[in-house]
Amino acid sequence: QDQSGGEKDRGAGDPGGVNQVKKEDICVMINGDEKETGERQVLKEKGSIDERDRMFGECHAHIFMDGVNYRHAVERHLNGVDDRVIRCHFKRYQEKDITFVRDGGDALGVSKRAKEIAGEYGIDYRTPIFAIHRKGCYGGIVGKAYENLKEYADLVKEVKAHKGDFIKIMTTGIMDFDTDGRITGEPLPYGEVKEMVHIAHEEGFAVMCHTNGAGPVADLVRAGADSVEHGNYVTEETLQMMAESDIVWVPTITVVPNMFGCGRFSDELLHEIYEKGKRNIRRALELGVHMALGSDAGAYLVPHGQGLLDEWRCFQECVEDETVLKARIFEGEEKIRKKFRFF
Repeated sequence: QDQSGGEKDRGAGDPGGVNQVKKEDICVMINGDEKETGERQVLKEKGSIDERDRMFGECHAHIFMDGVNYRHAVERHLNGVDDRVIRCHFKRYQEKDITFVRDGGDALGVSKRAKEIAGEYGIDYRTPIFAIHRKGCYGGIVGKAYENLKEYADLVKEVKAHKGDFIKIMTTGIMDFDTDGRITGEPLPYGEVKEMVHIAHEEGFAVMCHTNGAGPVADLVRAGADSVEHGNYVTEETLQMMAESDIVWVPTITVVPNMFGCGRFSDELLHEIYEKGKRNIRRALELGVHMALGSDAGAYLVPHGQGLLDEWRCFQECVEDETVLKARIFEGEEKIRKKFRFF
């Protein structure tokens, strides 16, 4: 499915196709109200979420996306940011007692505007304003491109001028569910990634990295990046490197099971990818990798608010001792809260 700039995106909403949803009311359309009450009740019955417990933060979201249709989500903001969409999403987080949201940015000014009004909903909202990617590589759906490191450094300064909280870089493509789940495109070379992280750190920013694949994730660790988003197909060696570092891993694994039965991709492939992902999460927790919950909320079939509960459910499938799991998740989240703030 082609997205902006001719890219293919599987984690950023559906621009049409098998599961296209048509509803008039924005709040109903983008949040899947029918399922969330029931799923929250199931989680309560399992003892997973108690009203007296502190709620997790959403460490990876895209406030401009709606979980249904990427192109339509973009169109709502083409003539100026539509505050109704932002407020509707924030209401969903508020209803779930989610008070911390870290965004992945966009090229439309939506997350910048969201930062201005998040306080009205009691939400501590962090944003890079826009993500940064190399021209011709994956990333146009959420940010701006550079052709050389001088242009990259200028974009970092632009983020600072707009009072962004951190820098987000895109170092690889995404999983291609149309084939065998392989990572699209070519990863950025280590030397470039290292310099990008260095430039951002010199400006006082933490660095959030959209990265998949064992080698590229290992490059992040060596470069001193602060968080890795997605991180599909990591290996034992990479996980051990992560465990020995201060990097925080936000797997966003619920993107995969939320597509089970949607009819758009092979369920056999989706289940295979999901099982691999769970094994890596389980092993990462065993090794002591810092981890936090982030659902990629706004991605296809991942509603804002509910997506975080879905991600938590995926983690529950990986570990038996829920008390220990919660402690580990909150520890990783706290690292993100402390590091990913500039102003």
